[in-house]
Amino acid sequence: MGVDGIGARALRKEDKRFITGKGRYTDDMVLPRMAYAAFVRSPHAHAKVTGIDASAALAMPGVDAVLTGEQLVGDGIGNLICGWMVHSKDGSPMNMGAWRALEPEIVRHVGQAVAVVIADTQAQARDAADAVIVDYDELPAIVDAVAAMEAGAPQLHPEASNNLIYDWEIGDEAATNAAFDEAAHVTRMDIHNNRLVPNPMEPRAAVADYNDAEEHYTLYTTSQNPHVARLVLSAFYNVAPENKLRVIAPDVGGGFGSKIFIYPEEIVALWASKRVGRPVKWVSDRTEAFLTDAHGRDHKSHAELALDADNKIIGFRVQTVANLGAYMSLFSSSVPTYLYATLLSGQYDIPAIHANVKAVYTNTTPVDAYRGAGRPEATFLVERMMETAAREVGLSPADFRRKNFVRSFPHQTPVIMCYDAGDYDATLDAALKAIDHDGFPARKAEAASRGKLRGMGLSCYIEACGIAPSAAVGSLGAGVGLWESAEVRVNPVGSIEVLTGSHSHGQGHETTFAQLISERFGLDTDSVNIVHGDTDKVQFGMGTYGSRSGAVGMSAIVKALDKVEAKAKKIAAHLMEAAEGDIQIEGGELKVAGTDKKLSFTEVALAAYTAHNLPEGMEPGLKEGAFYDPTNFTFPAGTYACEVEIDPDTGKTEIVNFVAADDFGKIINPMIVEGQVHGGLTQGIGQALLENAAYDESGQLVTGSYMDYTMPRADDVPSYQLLTTETICPGNPLGMKGCGEAGAIGSPPAVINAITDAINNNDLSMPATPERVWQASRAGLQQAAE
Repeated sequence: MGVDGIGARALRKEDKRFITGKGRYTDDMVLPRMAYAAFVRSPHAHAKVTGIDASAALAMPGVDAVLTGEQLVGDGIGNLICGWMVHSKDGSPMNMGAWRALEPEIVRHVGQAVAVVIADTQAQARDAADAVIVDYDELPAIVDAVAAMEAGAPQLHPEASNNLIYDWEIGDEAATNAAFDEAAHVTRMDIHNNRLVPNPMEPRAAVADYNDAEEHYTLYTTSQNPHVARLVLSAFYNVAPENKLRVIAPDVGGGFGSKIFIYPEEIVALWASKRVGRPVKWVSDRTEAFLTDAHGRDHKSHAELALDADNKIIGFRVQTVANLGAYMSLFSSSVPTYLYATLLSGQYDIPAIHANVKAVYTNTTPVDAYRGAGRPEATFLVERMMETAAREVGLSPADFRRKNFVRSFPHQTPVIMCYDAGDYDATLDAALKAIDHDGFPARKAEAASRGKLRGMGLSCYIEACGIAPSAAVGSLGAGVGLWESAEVRVNPVGSIEVLTGSHSHGQGHETTFAQLISERFGLDTDSVNIVHGDTDKVQFGMGTYGSRSGAVGMSAIVKALDKVEAKAKKIAAHLMEAAEGDIQIEGGELKVAGTDKKLSFTEVALAAYTAHNLPEGMEPGLKEGAFYDPTNFTFPAGTYACEVEIDPDTGKTEIVNFVAADDFGKIINPMIVEGQVHGGLTQGIGQALLENAAYDESGQLVTGSYMDYTMPRADDVPSYQLLTTETICPGNPLGMKGCGEAGAIGSPPAVINAITDAINNNDLSMPATPERVWQASRAGLQQAAE
């Protein structure tokens, strides 16, 4: 590919295998004597399991076994856990109900597994699963989180009275209330952040193989963090000792957060493989994915914003009810608390904030991190409030935001976060210029002449990425550290292997990580191989989520490269009889400054391994490792501007222009960053206009297929205008901030703000479907007439 360092628009190395159909995904793994698993799932949202009759299934061709929850519990397999402890404001720990990989007693959401069939083929397993007869005693169900807390509501877990998981708060309530007492104006809103289904291109899958001779397990799985999977499977679920379990995450076709977690199916596949003495494969179909993949969002909030007489924000208070579904997933507790409420200051200098969050069980699919994980919910709430407040006090939304921007850094917010660097005026200015904000009134008038409605909406988002440092998140309840590891191996002929604990599932790590090495040593990126996703190859790592791979994962690589470079310079100085301080690396060579003496990188590498002439006391080889634990979060930020045109007769919304101006700090590969932003924007627009996971009162998911759950298509989104500004992050050696989630965070409020501006009606919830927009626009026209 060539020497492509930092800032080069290098083509993705990994795309060659992907676009030619040569990727290796979990479902591509075929092992000798492999059997297939099919799960027997509850059709009820809430019911007692009173009996399981597997006799008909066991008599069917190819069926090896039908396994149940009683057997799983009897074999000592542990319950699924939530790995982040959150305490209620009274100090009591969160109320975590028991979640078994196969439920023997009470099912709590449609699709929960009660048994698994193991058979010779996938078709045989699925046919036999249909033949398993399960007797249920149906119980009342509850799907609305607010209603679930009311007296007399159906109770899901005995540990959680009134279905309350925790009642948590952050900020200074007294100071916030005092600010409201002095307010010249208060903006109030009720805001719902709709529930979403992640829908990665590749469904979840697992291939488990138990080797009886070595008492060793191997699991191929669609995971974003295979090392954490191994840790949890061994330490908490009692599947296997850690040294007897290998977890491999090969090519993974998207995750968006939904593949961070350990699900029942991986546990059952490993357990079943030992039970039946054969490898076991399970691959989700789309129906299973809708019912069992962790959902995202689903907040109901009441927010109030206090302004002084000069329209400066003096207080912000929020009450949020977070629907976490039937069980607590691996990181679910942190999403509506430390990943949400800590970002409620937005880009603004708000002296007093108080937030109260109640997390609640309902008879729905468990909810956990989905692209952005708490940050989209915070940004939507803050930016809807900002736009609404500006309209109420008669300021332009841009001027109102500018009046309240943070401009001095570092900036300590009232809700834990300390913003290290930023220039919010720069991204706002860039976005307004690119969308021709000044020319909007003329375009609005022209659209009106054609009977159309035009609106403009802004969103100034900030997010926290690279969650760290480990000591800080540990003090907040995290069960693991959030550092990252790397090992750089220089081979004797000068090629390089980088072993990283980060995991790529579409982010382009094989290219951007190689660009770091190319930048440092002047080597062709084709001579660099990135190794990830295998717990037997990489010592340990924390995986990829929260836009951490650059700021944390690549920083670990930089630390290892520093050590490799130092040793290489020592060897070169010794061989060329020069001072170590005079050695420079340039163009794949190590040179003595001011002379014509030089050695190729390959020559130095070979010298390290032949070890014929090394400095005294130096060990042979050229391989170094490092762990990197950040000193702070990183804070990407930006301004998104959306312009829409609406047909008032149909409610159809067309996004006619969308500008994304982002500050991601230092960018390694602009082309890959643009791709990440495109994907995030499309997901955010999907939430704003189309997507919604809806349940009926009995707990049935009524949007359980692509016939009813509307995914964004190419003609639903515009050709985006992408811009970047740059403030360097001082908290990591590369100055990076993260880009993977920004589009999904900033775009929903920009779209809804634009629509509500067009229709003159602020009462509009996501998704803004044509029917909802049509009804709201009629109400807006009526209000205008009055």
